[in-house]
Amino acid sequence: MASQLLKLARHGAGLSQEELAARAGTSRPTLSAYEHGRKSPTMATAERILRCAGWELIAQPLVTFAEVPMPRGRPVFVPDRLWRLSVEASLATVALPLGLAWSRPGASFALADRRQRARCYEIVLREGMPDDLLRYIDGALLVDLWPELVLPRDIRNAWHTVIDQVMHPQADSA
Repeated sequence: MASQLLKLARHGAGLSQEELAARAGTSRPTLSAYEHGRKSPTMATAERILRCAGWELIAQPLVTFAEVPMPRGRPVFVPDRLWRLSVEASLATVALPLGLAWSRPGASFALADRRQRARCYEIVLREGMPDDLLRYIDGALLVDLWPELVLPRDIRNAWHTVIDQVMHPQADSA
């Protein structure tokens, strides 16, 4: 896993192994060994190499989903917490796969446009599996849109706790 991460960061920075090794204070053969999994860097070494490539190593809580049965139709998936997408992903133009947008095949949504983002979120919340939710929905933008979304009452009720935790955090500490 460290090998893939280091290679991804180096390629993302547009650096050669020689350039990144020089910046990180290591040799090119050592960096190559890390990238190919022949050697494992310590956490400190991996962080130093990533930082020299312009990346940082971040630990964030894992989002887990509960499958909530709905009275009519298929279940919905509700996370234990909200997550953030990158700015690029949260404002991209996306074409939802047929399994999600079966009623609008080929439709694309400009997530930078509030109205289109709302329509996309409504579809993904109704039809999406956990991977779809994580791919298309940004937690902060969802909370911002929540009062305006046109969703069945059962889906709103299923998501109530996770949305309420963000909108009213003081209620948790009481």
